[in-house]
Amino acid sequence: MRKSKFLIAAVALCCFCLHAAGPKRIVFVAGPKDHGPPGNGRHEYEKDLSLLKHCLDHSENIKGITTKMYTGKVPDLAELKDAAVIVLESSGDRTPAESHALFPQNASTDHKTYDAKTMAYLIEFDKLMKKRVGLVAFHYTTWVENETGRKFWADWLGGYFLPKVSKTMQSTWGMALTNEKHPILRGIQPWTYDEEIFGYERLIENPRPTPLIIGTPKKGESSIVSWALERKGGGRGFAMTGVDWHKNLALDNHRRLLLNGIVWAARMKVPAGGVQCSASLDLMK
Repeated sequence: MRKSKFLIAAVALCCFCLHAAGPKRIVFVAGPKDHGPPGNGRHEYEKDLSLLKHCLDHSENIKGITTKMYTGKVPDLAELKDAAVIVLESSGDRTPAESHALFPQNASTDHKTYDAKTMAYLIEFDKLMKKRVGLVAFHYTTWVENETGRKFWADWLGGYFLPKVSKTMQSTWGMALTNEKHPILRGIQPWTYDEEIFGYERLIENPRPTPLIIGTPKKGESSIVSWALERKGGGRGFAMTGVDWHKNLALDNHRRLLLNGIVWAARMKVPAGGVQCSASLDLMK
């Protein structure tokens, strides 16, 4: 009898180990290009995430993953239940003419909360975050104005764009590393580029996110433009507020920062030299 119980327990443990060792699922969600003139290489949400997805699918030093791309809005929760990380890039929720990947536009709400159906979805999404699913957000996606949405966002990501405090700046930016021992910064050196970046975003105090990149515009003061969050319960968040121009993904340090952040938020080990990927010029079009 004892031997049978031992065998059953051993089989169950093996099945658990095999499941735990299975591939990590990375889910990308790109909002529609509803901001900026067509063809100018800015706010190309789907092109940006498609390139990052391609990099992870074909990386030389990242294995054991599967990826899935969705466009428009975050899909049904059934599509997310086994995700290791959800990566969002879209417009914010500030105007009716634009579309946030997760939240309804603020103008369609009372600015404080959401309708019952939306709240039910967000509560279930929150449960995923509490189950250690990672969240990554780039650029304009960090702009959430609805009060309830902002509270969720702060818990999941660690910070957000706050009107009248945060600023949107197009400039030549110098990007400096801070907390250089953080895994997301592996294989990354300081760089300079022309970009639109959201600066002076409001970061929460408890738990305090870890600053990763300090950006300094040609004319203006420095601010934190990328950070990492270790949530209570073990989930992770990563944000980079300067993913505007699609062409900048051809820059190794900029692209590697985003890839490293996705891998880290999925609770995977970031390789010593960072995620290796040679961006194809064909994919940059």
